[in-house]
Formats: sequence, C-alpha cells, structure tokens
Amino acid sequence: MTDVFLNGRFIGTVDNITQFVEDIINERRKGGLSKNVSVNYIEGLDEVHIENLSGRLRRPLIVVKQGKPLLTEEHIEQLLKGKITWSDLVEQGVIEYLDAGEEENALVAFYEDEITEETTHLAIHPMDMFGLTTALVPYSNFSTTQKVNTGSKNQKQALGFYAENFLIRMDMDTNLLHTPQRPIVKSIMHDIMDYDSHPSGQNLVVAVMSYKGYNMEDAIVLNQGSIERGMGRSSYYRPLIAEELRYAGGLLDEICIPDKDVRGYKSEEDYRLLEEDGIIYPEAEVNEGEVVIGKTSPPRFLSNLGEYQLATTTRRESSEYLKHGEKGKVDFVVLTENEEGNKLVEVKIRDERIPEIGDKFTSRHGQKGVVGLIVPHEDMPFTASGLVPDLIFSPMGIPSRMTVSHLIEILAGKTGALAGRFVDGTVFDSEEQHDLREELKRLGFRENGTETMYDGITGRQFQVKIYIGEMYYLKLKHMVANKIHARARGPIQLLTRQPTEGRAKGGGLRLGEMEKDTFIAHGASLLLKERFDSDKTLVPVCQKCGMIGIHDAYRNRKYCPVCGDDGEIEFVEMSYAFKLLLDELKSLCVYPQLVLGDKY
Repeated sequence: MTDVFLNGRFIGTVDNITQFVEDIINERRKGGLSKNVSVNYIEGLDEVHIENLSGRLRRPLIVVKQGKPLLTEEHIEQLLKGKITWSDLVEQGVIEYLDAGEEENALVAFYEDEITEETTHLAIHPMDMFGLTTALVPYSNFSTTQKVNTGSKNQKQALGFYAENFLIRMDMDTNLLHTPQRPIVKSIMHDIMDYDSHPSGQNLVVAVMSYKGYNMEDAIVLNQGSIERGMGRSSYYRPLIAEELRYAGGLLDEICIPDKDVRGYKSEEDYRLLEEDGIIYPEAEVNEGEVVIGKTSPPRFLSNLGEYQLATTTRRESSEYLKHGEKGKVDFVVLTENEEGNKLVEVKIRDERIPEIGDKFTSRHGQKGVVGLIVPHEDMPFTASGLVPDLIFSPMGIPSRMTVSHLIEILAGKTGALAGRFVDGTVFDSEEQHDLREELKRLGFRENGTETMYDGITGRQFQVKIYIGEMYYLKLKHMVANKIHARARGPIQLLTRQPTEGRAKGGGLRLGEMEKDTFIAHGASLLLKERFDSDKTLVPVCQKCGMIGIHDAYRNRKYCPVCGDDGEIEFVEMSYAFKLLLDELKSLCVYPQLVLGDKY
C-alpha cells in the first residue's frame, strides 16, 4: 500500500499506484479536476504527493501521447486566425502546467524530432524554462548558470527608455539613457516583448586586452572620444516635495521666501533663485545647499499657552534644498493639493550624467565592471584599418567565469555589424558559431575575430592578435555621483555622541574589525587611536568610590554624588559610549566601580 499526501498531510493509502496517478492526470486534462492540481509519485519513498496550493512555479508543456504531440497544425492555424486562445488549449488538455514535483516523473523533449515512445511532454520552446529577462541573454546556453542569472539581474538595473511620459512623471530616482540602441545580437524574446520600443543599452566596439593594468579586477577602460560623441550619456531625475501641513491649534506651514527673523534662516544667496511665491522657476541651475522650495513652520514645542501669541514671530525655517553633492537643473514644477486639501509643491530636478571613473557598466552575460580609466581618443589602441574600440575589456574575466557567450556575442556582433543585419542568439536555437565565422571570413576578416592592433601611444604593432568586435553594453544605475561619500567632521547622535549613520545624514564611515587589523599590521597605532576617538570625552571620576562624579563648570566645583565634597575627583579620558554603558548598568542597580591607577 502506498501512502498519499495532500499538501504535505497524510490522507490515506492506495494499492494500484500507477492507475491512481493516471486517473488524476486524465481527470485534470478533461476538466474534472482543477488545472492547479499536481501529482508526483516518489518511487524511493513509495509516496504520492498531491499539491494544489498557490505559490508554486509551474511550467506549461505540450502533452505527448503515443509518441505524438496533441498540438497539431490545425490548432496553430486556428490560433493565428484568432479562433481559439491559449486558455482553450489548456482547457482541452493540449497544454498542461507541471510543477517541480510532477516534472520529476515527466520526460520532456526540446524539439519534435527528439520525441520517443517514452516522451510524455514537448517543450513549447526550450527558452520557456527561463524568465523574461533571462531569455534576453543571447547564447546563454554557452555560459555557466550563475553568470546567466547575474546577467538577467543586471539587465533590470540598466538605464534605458523606461516610460514615454517621463517628462510629466514625478518618479523617485529615475534615469534615462539619451541614445539607446537596439542590440545587433538578439533573441526572439526581443521581438516578442517589443524590446525595440524601450531599449536599454548601446552597441560598442569592444577589444579584449589589458591596458596598463587599469582594467584589472573586472574594471573597464573607456574611450574619451566615444564619451564626447554621446556614449553612455544619461539624465538623472529626482523630485523634491514640500506641503503645507496643518498642526494642532490652527497653526500651519507656509510656502514662501522666509523672513530674516525666522529661526534657522540660511543666507540671501541660498534663496536667490526663489520667485515671489517661494518656489524656484523652471530651468534654474541649482547646486548643493541652494533652496528649491522656501517654507516656514511653526515652532516644534509650545510649552505654554502664552507662546501661541508669539507663534507668528518665532517660526522656524523648513525649506527644501539640495543635499550635499547634489546639483542639476529644475526640469518642471507642479502645484497641486494632497488628499487632505493641503497645498503640495513638487519640483523635479534633472542632472546630466556623463560616464566617469567609478560608473558601472555590464554586458548581458554578468560581466559587470566599473570604469577604471578614461583614455583620450588618440592614446587608444587601433586596428590596421584605423578602427578605435569604445571599450577595453579585461581578458582575465573569461577563464574563471566561463562566459563563452560573451565571446560569441563579440564575434556575432562583428559579423552582424559588417553584414548590416541582426544576428539571432536565441538560447538553444541560435545561429551556429561556425556559420558566423564563415560569414566573417567572406567579409574579408579573420574568421576567429582577432585583428592586428597598434599601440596608440608608441604606434608599435602589438606582438599578439587582439580579439575585437561589436557588443551590446549596458550602463547601470549604480553611478559614483550617487554613492561618493567622505566626511571629516559632522553631525553626531544625541545618545552616544558618535557620528550619525548613512550618506544622506552626513554620517561617518565605520572602521570595522578588518580595517582595524590592517592598521595593526602596518604598525600605525597612533592613527588607529585617532580613528577610535570619535566619541572621546573627559569624565569626572571619584577615586574613593569609583563612581562618576559631577563637574559644575559654572561654579567651578567638582564633587561626588555618593561621597559628597569629600570625594577626590579626577578627570578620566574614555569613550562616551562606555560612559553610557556605566549609566545603563546603574539603572539596573549594578555598581560599576572604576578603579583608577596611575597614568603612565
């Protein structure tokens, strides 16, 4: 007797297991059972698992019976004429969905000519095992799984043409590539999803070689001339929002140019771009610290009713301004109301981003890297025909990653560019590498994709042939302008007196355990001491009882809260976080006695 489980719960046993599984599958195909039901017989455990819960990945496959697929030419003709739909094929049992468990008992053929007597299902197309973005990776059956996966994820971060109405949208942190192109090497998924209407990359001439060590560790070298001609140029959009909030007691915010008597008033220079209504005008050029929307708010704390009369004169400054490191032009301004009927002002800032050292680029094969050097056009290596590459890719990225698809795309792109056609790189169904090589040979080039190249600085011929061709490269949203962060002094937290956290708050950079070890290894002990005193403080300590004393600077008086004036108070240098720990221990009724010794 075989145990049967429904969604992991034991529900009974059956004796004729083959008939039982067949009955469930046939009933599902006829429509007697829900299409969501999956059945899986695990031979090793002698168990049947039936699943019908949501959240399972299921794959559509064509049903094969007695060596013939149920999908016929008639079905395809009716689909093309619009007489039947996909849902009809599922209802008729021609196509069924299998989950990961049921797929274990299925024998799936990729193509119709591979069908045997044992075959149970036929794939609609081998590409259907991939997601949408993974199917966009050309020749992905020639690469390792993890790099195809990385290439898929990288495409989601690429800059492109994300929406047609971007001019009137108020999206947070969006980017727009100025001159996106359709890829020369593409898969059928590009046509299915209409990729041409929203491309997100550019076809570049890529040379696989090392350049003075500036493209080691996955870095890439860019041609300054290509950047000046518009390669990788994009715009970054970010909105600034202010609203007139209402507070208790009838007080409210006011969008205006703040008066000089307002608490926290900046300087006249910071407000110079505001118009009479306190809002900046379109196409104004703004830099960090400059106010975009002027606003004043009532005081935060009203201790007694008497202050209500003074509220108008003691307002505080709460304008929207550009943070540290930000700049740009005002794209457009929107004046509207929110759900509560309060005035709402949105200002969209536009910043042109030209590729610079530290910006991230990637191919569609997970070969991501940051710009390590931008070389003047005249110093770039060039081919015998005078062609200068846009990008130099490090050959070290290929052997360990085994992204052969990256190399094939360079060859395919070169062939497509020279022949003036698009190359089909659909996974498992692409143009043969051999045919591309033959075509390249007919076009007058070496069939292996290499060319003789010359050093742009010395003019000498390289002793080796360089692999060079066309490739689709993507600029990612990770730009150094959004991430660069440094700090000398700045704001600190109220509780621990340590620097605040995060770039947006002007926070400090944490020196962790590993960074500490590098200083120790260098013997830079004084530098290490300096790094660790961000919250250094002098604390009065009673030598008699070891408790923290009190220093009244106003009266110039030192005394101990336990011993009184009899205590001997000494100032001890310690971290404020440690002083905080002592206070917390005292709150737990623990006596943290400090035993002072001589300072050597």
